[in-house]
Amino acid sequence: MNEFNELLELANEFKDCQKALIAIGNETRQLIITKLLLSDCMGSRVGDIMKKTNLSKPAVSHHLQILKNSNIISVRKEGTKNYYYLDAKDNELSKLIKLFNHVNTIMQTAPDRKGEE
Repeated sequence: MNEFNELLELANEFKDCQKALIAIGNETRQLIITKLLLSDCMGSRVGDIMKKTNLSKPAVSHHLQILKNSNIISVRKEGTKNYYYLDAKDNELSKLIKLFNHVNTIMQTAPDRKGEE
């Protein structure tokens, strides 16, 4: 693949990951993701996340909605209860990993830019 096409592909990958990058760029959402990673396999409810993060219910709900809309987390409904969880098979994290691996590959093959001889 020539350099122009590779950079075009990289630009498309960045665009495709834009929502996920914005979602995980926030410290509060990073905290929520961490708490979800440490939760049991059933997932966590808003109240559980509130206790673990010391955030208000509206704040937790707001951040969960952003994470859900960016396909970082999933929600399972059981009657009137919602359980939020990370699904390794169905989220944007694999796209982010692919993006960063692509960036790393380009960096590894780029010429030395330190200016040292």
